[in-house]
Amino acid sequence: MSFGEHRWEDGRPVANNDGKRGRWQGFDLGGGTPSGPRRVRSSPWVWAVVFVLILITFQFLTSPRPHTIDYSNFLGRVEDGQIVGTLEISQTTVSGRYKDSTGEVDFNTTIPPILQGTSTLTDQLDAAGINYTGETPSGLQTILLAWVVPILLLGLVWFFLVRRISGAQAGAALNLGRNKVKIYDRKEMKTTFADVAGVDEAKEELKEIVEFLRNPKKYQRLGGRIPKGVLLLGPPGCGKTLLARAVAGEANVPFFFMSGSEFVEMFVGLGAARVRELFQQAKEKAPALVFLDEIDTIGKGRAGALGAGFGAHDEREQTLNQLLVEMDGFDSQKGVIIMAATNRPDVLDPALVRPGRFDRQVVVDQPDLRGREEILKVHVRGVALDRHVDLRVLASRTPGFTGADLANVVNEAALLAARREREAVTMVELEEAIDRTVAGLERKSRVMSVKDKERVAIHEMGHALVALTAETADPVHRVSIIPRGAAALGMTMQRPLEDRYLLTEPELKDRLAVLLGGRTAEEILFDQVVSTGAQNDLERATEISRAMVTEYGMSPKIGPVSFGHDGFRPGAGFLYPGGSPELSDDLSALIDEETARLVNEAHDRATEVLTRYRGLLEQLSKILIVNEVIDGPDLQAYFDGSKPIPTPEELEAKIHANDHAAAAASKGPDIVLQPGPS
Repeated sequence: MSFGEHRWEDGRPVANNDGKRGRWQGFDLGGGTPSGPRRVRSSPWVWAVVFVLILITFQFLTSPRPHTIDYSNFLGRVEDGQIVGTLEISQTTVSGRYKDSTGEVDFNTTIPPILQGTSTLTDQLDAAGINYTGETPSGLQTILLAWVVPILLLGLVWFFLVRRISGAQAGAALNLGRNKVKIYDRKEMKTTFADVAGVDEAKEELKEIVEFLRNPKKYQRLGGRIPKGVLLLGPPGCGKTLLARAVAGEANVPFFFMSGSEFVEMFVGLGAARVRELFQQAKEKAPALVFLDEIDTIGKGRAGALGAGFGAHDEREQTLNQLLVEMDGFDSQKGVIIMAATNRPDVLDPALVRPGRFDRQVVVDQPDLRGREEILKVHVRGVALDRHVDLRVLASRTPGFTGADLANVVNEAALLAARREREAVTMVELEEAIDRTVAGLERKSRVMSVKDKERVAIHEMGHALVALTAETADPVHRVSIIPRGAAALGMTMQRPLEDRYLLTEPELKDRLAVLLGGRTAEEILFDQVVSTGAQNDLERATEISRAMVTEYGMSPKIGPVSFGHDGFRPGAGFLYPGGSPELSDDLSALIDEETARLVNEAHDRATEVLTRYRGLLEQLSKILIVNEVIDGPDLQAYFDGSKPIPTPEELEAKIHANDHAAAAASKGPDIVLQPGPS
């Protein structure tokens, strides 16, 4: 039986009270369960009140209502002798009947306040010979209407609403520690290690946990103790939650899932109560797996950033204390494993990550080239792929992508293929999906002028040509002048052949030359007139060169010394915002001088390369203006001379021919009417 029916496989009910969800506690007018129909409770008093209200309403709607007239109109009818019968006069009103052309009409009117309590009206009626009588209101009726009825109404409102709502809130406050944990039965856990890719080391670490949950006696007979807790560390989107679900699915045990933010609410002591309830339910269903996502929400350090005096004694701290006590109080030999995930391990309290609580820490990092290829294979299982799709190329184009990023790329490509009514997802859609993820959507509405388009094409081709001549630079994958995102007017994309974890000094200098290739190309072809398009290139080049001087020890004048980022001590900018760099004035000036030297050397190198290939730069820029995109293999063939470079006129004629062919194919067959027999 699934958890949706609130019972486990052995027939016992689940420890929490999810069956009461969907009902207003303390003011429940209906019974039933969330899956069944609600039954309205009946009471004789309720039916009596409803019946009386119906009678009063019916009498009010069916009784004749007298016609209300002005007091002056009433006096005119008195003078004209239209009053029939006897008038009833009270302290404030006059009611009776008058006769006109339509017949006899019941009326009432209000005596003006200035005439109330005087004999003016009775004197006029006596003079006109009209009979009248007085009407004195009942004292009991006055008291009932003025005092008893309002008090009864307020009492009913208080009884049915205020009292019941306050009771519901009190009952809800006692039960707020429950019902937040999501419990997945073993039959609902379909995720296995086959659905997880790119984190082979993490899977190997967790297989021991799976084996213990399957067969605890295997480790207990030798006196071994399984880790009480496993902490998954890594950037967002790398598959920490997916790994935890896979462990529960492989071990075939109940899976308790709860986010760290669900422990903290407005009520004091609520987080600690939920921690106790969570561990109690886990012990009842042992062997089981408890997963706390985003544990940094409640597991932050209690001492504060600047010492214990700045620590916060708040509800989050009490929740953390209760979690520490519970993790010390239960025995992992009973088969309850605690797993938690965070992408901020630096803020966790030391008492939480010490051995004895979270004994094992598993790093779930960004996948490498082979890992990204395996992740893509997992995500394209249900996607109709073209047979020419090369997942290895896609994996090499996505360094730094997480599993979530790759899943988004595959989904975007499938949506693009469906939008274009293709039968399968091709490399074109997958490449465009990667470009969307990296640089944003194509800005087709952003129309550049001819001058801007020419400058952007020369700029991007300058990057590409310098990259083609650099020995250690990554191969050029594509050059594009299609605007994307908020600010990108063009891109020169390089595809690394492998994941790199170390960079040498020549490789960094090649990167500097490639970054300055765009601005240098503008200087050569526009007579030293540059634009603002190289702002990001200069920023990145300056950052790399400064890191080479201050962090990597690649300056011969300064030597193999590291001063940290911009000369600040690690963490000094956070702990002491007013702190100054650990650099003297002379050393700071020397660092600036060396940084400028590296950038200028890269600029001179780019100038030399582009001056040598100036003719090729002009030709390829014109091709880029017409095509807007040049793929890496074509660009390499143009550069090597293995493929002739077409003229812009030839390219435009070819594009027009392709457009006419596509238009003719979309028109369908011509229909010719044959003349009929005469």
